Amino acid sequence: MQSRIANLLCGLVGLTLASFSAHAAPWNQLDGEQLTQQLEQKFAEGKYSKKGADTCLMCHKKNDTVMALFDGVHGQDSHKDSPMAGLQCEACHGPLGKHNKGGKEPMIAFGKDSKLDAASQNSTCLACHNDPKQMAWHSSSHNLDEVACADCHTIHAAKDPVMEKLSVNDTCTSCHQDAKAAMNKRSSHPMQWDQMTCIDCHNPHGSMGESALNQLTVNDTCYSCHEEKRGPFLWEHAPVTENCVTCHNPHGSVNKSLLNSRAPQLCQQCHMDDGHASRVVQQDGQDAFGGGNSCLNCHSQIHGSNHPAGSKLQR
Repeated sequence: MQSRIANLLCGLVGLTLASFSAHAAPWNQLDGEQLTQQLEQKFAEGKYSKKGADTCLMCHKKNDTVMALFDGVHGQDSHKDSPMAGLQCEACHGPLGKHNKGGKEPMIAFGKDSKLDAASQNSTCLACHNDPKQMAWHSSSHNLDEVACADCHTIHAAKDPVMEKLSVNDTCTSCHQDAKAAMNKRSSHPMQWDQMTCIDCHNPHGSMGESALNQLTVNDTCYSCHEEKRGPFLWEHAPVTENCVTCHNPHGSVNKSLLNSRAPQLCQQCHMDDGHASRVVQQDGQDAFGGGNSCLNCHSQIHGSNHPAGSKLQR
């Protein structure tokens, strides 16, 4: 009998502890949905600290990552739009509530270790960063692929690597490995030497054009540097006016001039049945079709010609 009573009491105690732990579990043990619900409740209550960052730093001042915030623009209170000029730490991480009393209440966390989904994290950033540069964010591939701002940006730092010309390519290619491989091929834009960056052509926050390009079309993007190819020409080459990537791979190629394939094979993809253009050359140097620049030995003005007799793009 005593053994049964003891077992019953242990069971009751276990149920009580389980019930208590369900209500008072540390916030780092909550799943994403529970965490979101608690944060929404905290925002509804709006219990911000009266001392701002001073309250946070009572516990976090020994953390180098936290303190690095004050080396960057987000940590400067001299700018009216800086978080430190307003709610300070709580401007991004949410109202303190009872977080400093035992750490039982959650705060908004960012980065790969955060249990919040990308949309919830990004909503905090977009509350301030809603200028025209982000106007196409919601339809961008990064947003649709649930990429968080903090996956690319480093806020607690003197300089955000993705905002630096010498490091932005490393940030982009950490995900876009295919572009990184192309950048290191024998013919490429000078990106591997950081003389050109991914954001010279692309807007990672999305754009109104294709492939998140800064300009509306591929050709307009290319023409921003290669003005001499823009035209208008008296005699135009159809692939040039349609899309530069019909012939070129902008990230890099094993063929010269970033060509998708070498001549005459590249030309023969379109010019197949007009006599000499369809000839298959067995060896380089055998004749004009295989030696030197192949088709370009004669048709040198391949991007267009303004010569009255340039209908064949030969002059």
